[in-house]
Amino acid sequence: MKQLLIMRHAKSSWADETLADHDRPLNSRGQNNAPRMGEFVAEQNCLPDIILSSTAQRATETAKRFVEGCGNAIPIRERRGLYHPSLSDYHEAINQLSDPPERIMVVSHNPGSQEWVYQLTREYESIPTATIALLAFDDAFQWFDIHKPGTAEIVAIWRPKEVL
Repeated sequence: MKQLLIMRHAKSSWADETLADHDRPLNSRGQNNAPRMGEFVAEQNCLPDIILSSTAQRATETAKRFVEGCGNAIPIRERRGLYHPSLSDYHEAINQLSDPPERIMVVSHNPGSQEWVYQLTREYESIPTATIALLAFDDAFQWFDIHKPGTAEIVAIWRPKEVL
C-alpha cells in the first residue's frame, strides 16, 4: 500500500527582517520539533523512503532535522516547485521521481499542505507547523494518479502539541 506523509515545515524565525521569505531559518521551537517529529514517526514505523522538500531554508532545515531525529539515512531531494506550490506542483514533484517508492514524504508550506490533504482525501484538516498528515492509498493506486481528487484516506494527523 502506498503512503504519503505531508509535513508542513517547522516553526520559522522572523527575527531578521532583512531576510527574504525563502531564506528564513527555523526558530528554536522549530529546531526542537523537527527532530522530535522524526523520532515520533520512527516509533510509529512509518518512516518515508524519500523526502521531497521545498528549497526554502525552513523546509530544508525541517527535513534535515527530521532525518537526524529518526536516526535513519533518508535521502532528501529539494524541489523549487514546492516553495509556495500549487496542487500541480505537488503532483509534478512526485511524478518526477524515476522510481517512486511506496512511502514518500513531502515537506512544504501552507496553505498548500492543507489544500493538498483536502484534495487527496476530501477531508479538511488544520496543518500547523511541524504537523504531519499520513495518507494511504488503496492497493491499485499508482503514483501517476496522484492528481486525482479523493484517492487517499487519512490514517493519522500528528501535531507536535498532541504527540510530543
